[in-house]
Amino acid sequence: MSANNQAGNPWWSIVCPLLAATLVLIYFLGALSSHPLAVALEVGFLAVAVFSAVHHAELVGARVGEPFGSIILAIAVTVIEVGLIAALMLAAKNGGPTIARDTVYSAVMLVLTGLIGLCLVLGGHKHYEQKIRVSGTSSYLAVLSTLATIALILPNFTTTTAGPTYSSAQLAAAAFVSLMLYCAFLFIQTVRHRDYFLTATDDSDAANEEFNPPSGRQAITSLIFLVISLAGVILLAKILAPRVDDLINFVGLPHEFTGVIIAALVLAPESIAAVRASLSNRPQTSINLALGSALASIALTIPIITLIAAFTDVQLALGVPPPKMTLLGLAMFVSVITLLPGRTTVLHGFVHLSIFVMFIVVAAVP
Repeated sequence: MSANNQAGNPWWSIVCPLLAATLVLIYFLGALSSHPLAVALEVGFLAVAVFSAVHHAELVGARVGEPFGSIILAIAVTVIEVGLIAALMLAAKNGGPTIARDTVYSAVMLVLTGLIGLCLVLGGHKHYEQKIRVSGTSSYLAVLSTLATIALILPNFTTTTAGPTYSSAQLAAAAFVSLMLYCAFLFIQTVRHRDYFLTATDDSDAANEEFNPPSGRQAITSLIFLVISLAGVILLAKILAPRVDDLINFVGLPHEFTGVIIAALVLAPESIAAVRASLSNRPQTSINLALGSALASIALTIPIITLIAAFTDVQLALGVPPPKMTLLGLAMFVSVITLLPGRTTVLHGFVHLSIFVMFIVVAAVP
């Protein structure tokens, strides 16, 4: 969870869920416009509802403490991501079976290249060289690389089924491994080896400031608005799914770019927190937020989407094409080289950002 020294509910975290609920009401009254500009504005409402949901999940998590706080936040983010994926997967005119793959792939690439690159560049520019804990970072990368390979690369090479797909047994095994490995990681992070993920001793004093948990009343308020926010996100996703598909076609982007949009929406709140942590000379907190978001995205989304696909008879295409597979392998390899020495600089950040640029180019112009 993102660290913050003062717990509370800013005005936008209360107003945004209500705006999302109002938009849903307008839809049921038959007054929701389908013009591309209106759809873009409606997607903006969806984005602020996502921010609100993550904020309230963080406050509830801060109240209950670890390890349950991290679990609450992970569940909230997963509900958002799965809700968006499921709505678009079921409503898509084409590309439905690949939306889950495109979203998970985009989430991993956005974090490993764009977010980490931005954090390293901004943090390195302001603080020259930053130190991170190798023990915790290597744990993140080991689990993330394993899950990404199982979910996004291995399906290209299995022979039981044709195409970049798993058989039912293989898909069930992949979902089980994803969930179990994430649970094991969460136990290590929050119980057995918490010190692996703490801020390095020579970070700024601000990193070690004590977090003041919210009061019981604030936590209850946040819980209520968390439910409202999640409901708003899911309903808006269902409403906007066919409109977003039309919007993607209107601007001339391939349908695979939908995954980039979903991943960006889901990752945005924690990404902002990660950048702020890097600027505050808390690089380990920044890495925890960044890699933790990607890990939860792939580890929890794959099992749930597997269940949804089983009940809706959708054949999931999980394996990414060779160009994307190349970029994914490069991103994981470079992350090991730049992060595991434990010291990061601006140059490392620019290396990540260069891969990010190619990721966006390949996504927009396959």
